[in-house]
Formats: sequence, C-alpha cells, structure tokens
Amino acid sequence: MRLDMFLKLSRLVHRRTLAQEFCDAGLISINGAVAKSSKEVKVGDNIKIRRRDREMSVKVELVPDKKQLSKDLAGSLYTIVSDTKFSDELS
Repeated sequence: MRLDMFLKLSRLVHRRTLAQEFCDAGLISINGAVAKSSKEVKVGDNIKIRRRDREMSVKVELVPDKKQLSKDLAGSLYTIVSDTKFSDELS
C-alpha cells in the first residue's frame, strides 16, 4: 500500500493530499530515509512524521488490503514507538 494512503487510513494524517504534501516537504521518513508518497509500506516499517512542534515515530503492524477502514480498526495498524513534543523555542 502507498505511504500516503496508509497515513490516511491509519488516521495519522487527516487527508491524503496533506500526507502527499508532508512527503514532498521531506517531513516523513521510512526506516530512516526520506520517503515519497508513492513508497510502498510493509509490516515492520518504522515511519517518522515530523510536524511543527512534534515528531512521532510508529511501527507498522498491519497493512490493510482495503481502501476504507473503520475508526476502530485504524489504531491497530500501527504501534507508537515515540511521540516527542518540542518546546516553542526549538520549533
């Protein structure tokens, strides 16, 4: 499954276009390498999402085979490894 679609389905990013913009800006990496929105996501991948005041790292636990998913199942697609909030001085 494409990275932008995974981020949308998992609800880590609210919209697919926003996920694509994050990738284009270099704010998302998979296994330590900056990733394009078309990058294929696999079970076991570590995804790091950088936002203005936060950096979240998640491990992919499940890649769905459907393009729609209930909110209840969205949280089971990943495990949060770290979630760091930066102070205002650093952002």
